[in-house]
Amino acid sequence: MSRRIGIVTCSRSDAGIYLPLLRAIQEDPALALDIVATGMHLSPEFGLTVRQIEEAGFTVRERVESLLSSDTPEGIGKSMGMGVVGFAQLFTRWRPDLLVVLGDRFDMYPAALAALPFRIPVAHLHGGEVTEGAIDDALRHALTKLSHLHFVSTEISARRVRQMGEEPWRVVVSGALGLDHLHTIKRLSAAQLQARYGVRLEASPLLVTFHPVTLEYEQTEWQTRELLEALAASALPVIFTMPNADTNGRVVLSLLKRFVAKHPIAQLISNLGTEGYFSVMALAAAMVGNSSSGLVEAPSFGLPVVNVGTRQQGRVRAENVIDVGYRREEILRGIQQAVQPAFRAQLRNRANPYGDGHAAQVIVKHLKEIPLDDRLIRKRFVDAAEPLADCATLRVAAALP
Repeated sequence: MSRRIGIVTCSRSDAGIYLPLLRAIQEDPALALDIVATGMHLSPEFGLTVRQIEEAGFTVRERVESLLSSDTPEGIGKSMGMGVVGFAQLFTRWRPDLLVVLGDRFDMYPAALAALPFRIPVAHLHGGEVTEGAIDDALRHALTKLSHLHFVSTEISARRVRQMGEEPWRVVVSGALGLDHLHTIKRLSAAQLQARYGVRLEASPLLVTFHPVTLEYEQTEWQTRELLEALAASALPVIFTMPNADTNGRVVLSLLKRFVAKHPIAQLISNLGTEGYFSVMALAAAMVGNSSSGLVEAPSFGLPVVNVGTRQQGRVRAENVIDVGYRREEILRGIQQAVQPAFRAQLRNRANPYGDGHAAQVIVKHLKEIPLDDRLIRKRFVDAAEPLADCATLRVAAALP
């Protein structure tokens, strides 16, 4: 009998990361794939992106509504509560052999929390990372403690997970799953991108993604305005992608729309999908903003990244990342440095600290072979501090002034 693997996906970003794993599970006769969509996937406001999973050839077994039409702290908290209720109701009538969750989103967390009383083993991807500017940081570490298997992207992440008391046999350095796309996705040309997504690429653009910094949400409007002033001063074409459904996400989106209306060389694209997004990354002059993709995927493209503010503070980064503060002058200097041919030239053939793009096969092997017994469910806390020294090859961001 095939082992049933439940995959929880809550947004277009994690769905894109999951794709290589979904295909690997689907192709393995020892495993059966059950996809559960929740969060932004089910919201028309965010493009009802659950349809893109289905268009990619997958069946969505279950839908768990959780996202209120509100981006206030109260709305986010209530959405989390709705998610726990929804997943508890789901697990009452359906239980996978293993439940897979990814990352650090508030709409991912309810799945693992609701699984706890049902004794459903949980496998977590991308634990042990640090993003000090967002509530995601706390949620990621909470997901680690709720999970029974940990597929981490780097050795420094593995050390952190073990430092949280997790038994070493539970922790596997798989690399970042999103890098598996580098071996499978055929990149679209500028003409194909325009035909499919309406993206104009007469010149290499800045690819910009800016999410609210949830531990600084009161400053969202100022931070976004400073970014937009720097982009305007750069006079370079810009392609914006949509912000997440985080606290004050609508503030960011409203300002982006106004900017695009006033600047003909700027575009706002609702959803490029993984194929479109990777294709634009390959053609962009640089990335700007605070998306994790600038740190995880961009190094494999040799793509310069201007990382704005504190959202990704603490995450491992390669030499392609230029860290700047929130003020327009700093951001503009970062952009000017990033688009210099000499800066980009030095990024060629550099190793990506997040792996080589073979994570799916590592994860599938463990999902198939791990015994589903009491040892897996009954977690033992390991009282052993492991120092995070000797990681000279992995550059961690210093605190911003």
